[in-house]
Amino acid sequence: MQNRVPKTCKRCGKCCLADANAYITDEDRKRWKKEGRTDILQMLEREHAIWAGDHLISSENGRYLHGCIFLAYENNQYVCKIYETRPKTCRDYEPGSSEICPQFRK
Repeated sequence: MQNRVPKTCKRCGKCCLADANAYITDEDRKRWKKEGRTDILQMLEREHAIWAGDHLISSENGRYLHGCIFLAYENNQYVCKIYETRPKTCRDYEPGSSEICPQFRK
């Protein structure tokens, strides 16, 4: 059996090119409520994305969404603006584990 060495995230942001609401669980919402993170909860409500054929747009105002609403580009790399309390699916994600990741190998 081959030992699998965990890959280090390259912070390219490709795994964050999705509607955050689609991956947020009831447990995440309960945790944010307990943490008093109304900023996160309000943004999720306001920026809920809908699929517009080939891209995501805000259901509130039709603004083009480039990916997760908490994804930001700083100092030549992508960063999560809520990293310390990000959703469970994001905490569990392993670089290279999906085809969207540039490090993916079959």
